[in-house]
Amino acid sequence: MSCEKDDYVAIESNDIIDISKTGPPSGAIGLDKQVLDALDSVSNGVGASFFMLPESNDYPNIPQDPLNPITDAKVTLGKLLFHETATGGNPKVSANLETYSCASCHHAAAGFGAGLRQGLGEGGAGFSPNGSGRIINSITPLNLVDIQPLKSPTILNSAYQDIMLWNGQFGGTGTNAGTEASWTNIPENFTGLQGVEVQAIKGQNVHRLLINENFVITFDYKEMFDNAFPNVLESERYSANNAALAIAAYERTVLPNLSPWQRWLKGDYNALSKEEKRGAKVFFGKGKCYECHTGPALNDKKFYAFGMGDFDNSSQAIVLAGVNFDDVKKGRGGFTKKTKDEYKFKTPTLYNLVDNGFFGHGGTFTSVRDVIEYKSNGVPQSNEVPIENLAIQFGNINLSNKQMDNLTLFIENGLRDPNLDRYVPAAVNSGFCFPNNDPTSKVDLGCN
Repeated sequence: MSCEKDDYVAIESNDIIDISKTGPPSGAIGLDKQVLDALDSVSNGVGASFFMLPESNDYPNIPQDPLNPITDAKVTLGKLLFHETATGGNPKVSANLETYSCASCHHAAAGFGAGLRQGLGEGGAGFSPNGSGRIINSITPLNLVDIQPLKSPTILNSAYQDIMLWNGQFGGTGTNAGTEASWTNIPENFTGLQGVEVQAIKGQNVHRLLINENFVITFDYKEMFDNAFPNVLESERYSANNAALAIAAYERTVLPNLSPWQRWLKGDYNALSKEEKRGAKVFFGKGKCYECHTGPALNDKKFYAFGMGDFDNSSQAIVLAGVNFDDVKKGRGGFTKKTKDEYKFKTPTLYNLVDNGFFGHGGTFTSVRDVIEYKSNGVPQSNEVPIENLAIQFGNINLSNKQMDNLTLFIENGLRDPNLDRYVPAAVNSGFCFPNNDPTSKVDLGCN
């Protein structure tokens, strides 16, 4: 059996303390102690608590927009609207009416990503298995398909972002201060709303959703809007903006707080295997992952260039006419128009990556191990990225194969919440199939 120096003091199952009675133990030994020491070092002494996610109903401890306080009524409404295929009320092809939802590209089965390299809203058909079988339907001309020019990011841990999208263009506070000149087509940023809220507003138009008073009445959401927005004039209550605020409130509560890593942080030292603990040591040590992936969500609010490929250099991706793909490829720089920002993309959270199946802003990787090896080797996929813009971590970590294997296990298993279905409603008010309601999806999802 292969061993590392720290094995001789590794904690065993009968050493675990019942944290429900004592709180997180202070006498950790072996690998656990080494990981805890590493957490202290990279969190300025705060330690394990710096990386803990709150419970999903612990609203005071979930980051939220002061202009959109989280309430039970908003979360309950937003959870339904997010999955409700009756919101697909503004299609470009009439036969696609009410067949798609927000969850078409962000569903629990794929870690709240799409399970596809390119998310498919209107114009998609099918779901099985876990969203990966979704294809473009035959009734929608290609130029009318709602297909994304970047990999659809997860909504997991969106509460820990004040800006949204790979280029961070949505959000009128914090990180986007000083970018006002680039807000010409994003007037919602001027309201001072944060990125989760702005994205929920803009996304309804971009992705051909329709939530208005007629929708609210027709599909029996009136009482829920009344409960969620009692202080809004009734004449203004049943609106797309309020729907967006409810959806954003719900999204902020979608936290992978049942993952083994989160359990380990709270003192359940059996939650991770020895190999996963070694992977955590690499993550918070030699691998330098923590330099970008930090805090409870394991993502900062910054942008980095790792030279990953895009959709236009692959025969397996579609870039529709009308997409300014030069700006898309430039990431943050395509938004800010600053040369130093070009080809840099927002740090993603790493939770439930393995459920999605595609990695990088262009979805050019299909295994976590390959991404780790790519970053360790430091050879860019794209030849368009200036060397001076590449992240200093790229190709500067020199991990062994065993370290990469353990790091992979930590990310794939330790950071995977196994029960994201708790964030999915049992049914939506329309009674329609969800997250998709096209004929093929109905069969795949057993809705017939």
